[in-house]
Amino acid sequence: MSTTLDNIKSAFAGESQANQKYRAFAKKAEQDGFPNVAKLFRTAAEAERIHAEGHLKAMDGIGSTADNLVAAFEGETHEYKEMYPPMLEKAVAEDHKAKRMFGYALETEAVHAKLYTMALESVKQGKDLEGMEFYLCPVCGNIELGKPTEPCKVCGAKPDKFTLL
Repeated sequence: MSTTLDNIKSAFAGESQANQKYRAFAKKAEQDGFPNVAKLFRTAAEAERIHAEGHLKAMDGIGSTADNLVAAFEGETHEYKEMYPPMLEKAVAEDHKAKRMFGYALETEAVHAKLYTMALESVKQGKDLEGMEFYLCPVCGNIELGKPTEPCKVCGAKPDKFTLL
């Protein structure tokens, strides 16, 4: 029989996935010319985010900023060292279209881990990441410090495609 903690973990995963799915559905509705359907999907996605965040809090999954950076580093490191390599290998062997995003994720998760390490070093000194701008590649999820002037190192997207967040 499931414990409450097992149930919370399952609920967190489900709500998190629903959030992402509804955000993707909103983009598609917008592209298809249904702006109000897109608004509905975005609003529902935000509701699912609220649920997921509540579940994460109930699991005591949010700590100090330093603790959160360690957790983020560990998660990203697990993904690029352990999770994605066999997934990519299998997708390549099966010539499945997932190989593209698995490859991108494998490379970009390593970048994310390095950025979290840099941030943790600053936080341990009581400092924020001053004067840094983070640019996101909308194709592969790579993050660059400062405005890119060269194509994305992971997927080759043009520098003007990156977005400042």
